[in-house]
Amino acid sequence: MFRIINRLFVATLLLSGLAAISGCNSSKKDKPLRIALSWGAENYINWVHRGDSTVEIVNMKEMDDDSAVKLLATCDAIVFTGGEDVEPAYYGKEYDTARCKVNPGRDSLEFRLITEAFRLKMPVFGICRGQQILNVAMGGSLIVDIPADHPGDVKHQIVDYLKCYHSVTIVKGSLLNTISQVDTGMVSSNHHQSIEKLAPGMRITAWSTDSIPEAMEYDNPTGKPFFLAVQWHPERMDTESPLSMPLIRAFLQAAAEYREKK
Repeated sequence: MFRIINRLFVATLLLSGLAAISGCNSSKKDKPLRIALSWGAENYINWVHRGDSTVEIVNMKEMDDDSAVKLLATCDAIVFTGGEDVEPAYYGKEYDTARCKVNPGRDSLEFRLITEAFRLKMPVFGICRGQQILNVAMGGSLIVDIPADHPGDVKHQIVDYLKCYHSVTIVKGSLLNTISQVDTGMVSSNHHQSIEKLAPGMRITAWSTDSIPEAMEYDNPTGKPFFLAVQWHPERMDTESPLSMPLIRAFLQAAAEYREKK
């Protein structure tokens, strides 16, 4: 109904010779959000679209670094997605590459995108590897292999990864707690690495029962853009989960606010 009324209003302005003025005052809200995925796949695309079916996805997967950085400036937010291990040399453990499955081209691309996203002060969301590379980019380090280096009773990765779930405890008063409105929950997990040394200026806001960091955000978010990263896979979880859909909706709301300020 609104769109029909809006068209009639524009037509009236055209007839009165005021079309140029109406064009200058048109709202950005009529245009779809542009959300970048650092390395997009169907699950992530579907998750974003469950939050808002009109979103335009900008998939940076396998783009050259310079082109991707330029394209990011046309976007309203970026999601750093899951995937291969971050090259250990980036956090001082170059001797441990044999225990990792790496993708040097992806590392290079995502480090450039992280730098540019922070420069643009745009909303950022990290998932699994996304949390890990964000932590490394900001000066943190990773546990190279949880089963060997941090053994515990929680399974963070199994062969049938779609059946790998465990509980997390969320820090009260955190951004994650505010968005999800829960203190605990079950999450879909598929990783053998995690945060070891936390990057400066960040804080852990969710933990598994074996003390593995499961989420991070700014320690002091005042005056900073939206930033949230989780170790689990919200894109694989039920739409009813408070640790899935509320996260993408809050992120998209932050993207809309960022666009309005641009």
